[in-house]
Amino acid sequence: MARLKASPGLRAEGRRTAPWLATALALGLLTALAVGPAWANAATPDPVAATGPVSEPEATTSEEPPPTEGPTDPVPPGPAPETTAPAPETTPPAPVTTAPDLPPAPTTAAPGPGGPTTGAPPVPPVPPVRPPASGPVPPPSPLGVQVTTQDVTLHEAYWNTASTATTLQVTIHNTGTTAERIRLSYRLPAGLSDAGTKGCTAAGAGTYGCGAWTAEAGARFSALIRLRVDGDAWRRMPLAGSVQVVADAPGLPGEASDDQGFAVLFPPGPPVPGIALAADEVTFDISGAASTLVLRLGNTGSVDAAGQVEVVLPTGVTVPTPPDGCVAVDPTRTRCDAGVVAAGRTAELRLPVEATPEAQREAPLSGAVIGQLDPRSGATRQVQMSFRITAAAALATPVVSPPAPTGSQGVLPGGAAGDRGGTTSVQRTAIILIVVSALLVVLALTLATTSLRRRLNGPAPGPAPEPVD
Repeated sequence: MARLKASPGLRAEGRRTAPWLATALALGLLTALAVGPAWANAATPDPVAATGPVSEPEATTSEEPPPTEGPTDPVPPGPAPETTAPAPETTPPAPVTTAPDLPPAPTTAAPGPGGPTTGAPPVPPVPPVRPPASGPVPPPSPLGVQVTTQDVTLHEAYWNTASTATTLQVTIHNTGTTAERIRLSYRLPAGLSDAGTKGCTAAGAGTYGCGAWTAEAGARFSALIRLRVDGDAWRRMPLAGSVQVVADAPGLPGEASDDQGFAVLFPPGPPVPGIALAADEVTFDISGAASTLVLRLGNTGSVDAAGQVEVVLPTGVTVPTPPDGCVAVDPTRTRCDAGVVAAGRTAELRLPVEATPEAQREAPLSGAVIGQLDPRSGATRQVQMSFRITAAAALATPVVSPPAPTGSQGVLPGGAAGDRGGTTSVQRTAIILIVVSALLVVLALTLATTSLRRRLNGPAPGPAPEPVD
């Protein structure tokens, strides 16, 4: 069979095109080798940083309204009253850890005067893997319980009686995955006492303990605690108490617990003509940053009067920097001059308020404000009232004993949300370099192919090849 012998022109053309292709492939290989270590280092997380403290996910109370049936006393033992069907539980997402930003890997030194260096660039050493600071994470406990409370709110009729009977509604939710035995206890402030709640007995120092209920997983039920408020309890405002629940299950180690405070809210009074007082609720958001207390002192009389207000805050809640016209009497008291309040007018004051993480977890709490008007003629008029203090941190996940080390409940540490689920700066740089190297290789191949096609389609540089026997 005859073979075609390549002409000298085609062989020369191949020799002229080969350097293009070789140079482009070498450039792409060098770039990929230089980027590879940086990508590897950027994608390797630091095991110690990844196992640092992570705040527990925030739990939210159910929006299901409490039962509006008649009063239900916590009568142990026996089935839980007003038990609802278990609601479908949603598994919280696992904590997300972010790979730390590592410094870029060293690049190959520039070629010296003698020309480009040959061979692959040096690969930087891989840092040693440090063992995690803590041992293996134990599996989540099947125990879980949550308690929510309503405030004890008194109305204008309180000022006309020697004592007032009221109730405190408590809602308990088995947030675990197994049946639990739940025990309840509560603490009352001075001026409040239990009014004969069935199944609950005094334990001293204003605390009371109740029996236990058996609740299935997901069950939710409510109970009413009967209280009596003394006629002079307003002199001790602000007043607040707390409710605690503890849950365990046969055959399971440890126990779960949760607690929440409740505020005792008094209306403005004792009623005095010619003066009005109002205070807005103070709310601390999930960041735990400072909030603002807004007060309004009204002169409903017919004579101008010098106004003054005094704010009393619970332990852990303070006014960090009193505004102009205000002075700190002690850590929990701040007195402000409202100036002259004209007849029929209202003076408004705003005070910055801060709370410690411990105080936020105990919320809702209550504060008190005392308003005073000193008219140019006539007696001084004074009333006081309480206001509510709430915090998102109080809705944190209930504690399971023994607790795992966590940060402040419900307060996200600074920077916790940064770069979560994204790429680091080193990884982005590596991606850009890889794309650039790929484009260079494609460009070189395109140029080489175009040149070959142009040569092949043009006139032959030499005689046609002769058949060879």
